[in-house]
Formats: sequence, C-alpha cells, structure tokens
Amino acid sequence: MRTYDFSPLYRSFVGFDRMASLINSASQSIDAATSYPPYNVARIDENAYRIELAVAGFGEEELEIESHENVLTVTGRKERAENDEGPEYLHRGIAERGFERKFQLADHVFVEGAELRNGLLVIGLKRELPEALKPRKISIGKDDGKLIAQKPSRKAKAA
Repeated sequence: MRTYDFSPLYRSFVGFDRMASLINSASQSIDAATSYPPYNVARIDENAYRIELAVAGFGEEELEIESHENVLTVTGRKERAENDEGPEYLHRGIAERGFERKFQLADHVFVEGAELRNGLLVIGLKRELPEALKPRKISIGKDDGKLIAQKPSRKAKAA
C-alpha cells in the first residue's frame, strides 16, 4: 500500500484547497474502496446523469441517500434477525451486508430523485448552472456617451 503526502499542494495552491482535498480523499478512497455494491454511472445528456447501484435484497426502508457538500452518499443497512429460522444456505452469493458508497459530485450537480426498481437503485442527477455562470450575449448598440467617459486631454489641463 502506497501513501502520498499531498501537504505541499496545500502550500502552493492558493484558492485551490478544495481541489487538493479532492485529490487527497480520492487517493485514500482508492485503497479503501470495495467493489460492493456494483454500480454504473451513465451520462444521459449534456446536463443529466444517472447512477445505478445493484442492491439486491435491500428494501427502500433499508437504503439512505444523502447529498452534502458535493458528496453523494448511499448507505444500505441490513438488519439481521438473531433467531432467523430461514433455510440453511449452502452458498450465499447474494451479499446482504451493509455498505456505504460515496460519489464526488461536481459543482452545481444536484440529485433529482431516486427509484428502487428490480433490485437496482437508480439516482438521477442534473447539472444546473446559475444564471450568473451561463454565457450571455452582449449586444452592440449606439454609444450615447454613457459607456465611455470623456477624459480631458492634457493640453486642456495645461491651458
């Protein structure tokens, strides 16, 4: 297992401390990440995305979805009955263990909704740029002297 020291990034990135934190957390999560539950990330169009998690055996009441500070967290908690008189399993290939899966969301990406269907948890995401960040057209019109202030010439001051 390799560990990297990203502290020099914090000293040399002025105003990019969030990016340095993302790099640091991504490097830690690579080592700690498991493959459970398997998931897909799909791009629907330019501003819409979908995350699909295979959560066979989990009901809606056992799943929790939380979005906080650009991190989407999906948690599954499976309650096991101590005196479960179910069948004796010879092989258990369907995992029913608890999990926590985190997804880093870009700025201005929000969760639209979620749906549990046929063992797949589908989470819809949408990017919504604020009006201030969208490109806008500037029309060229007549200058009525309002935009460009007339500066007095130096010759006029000397006289």
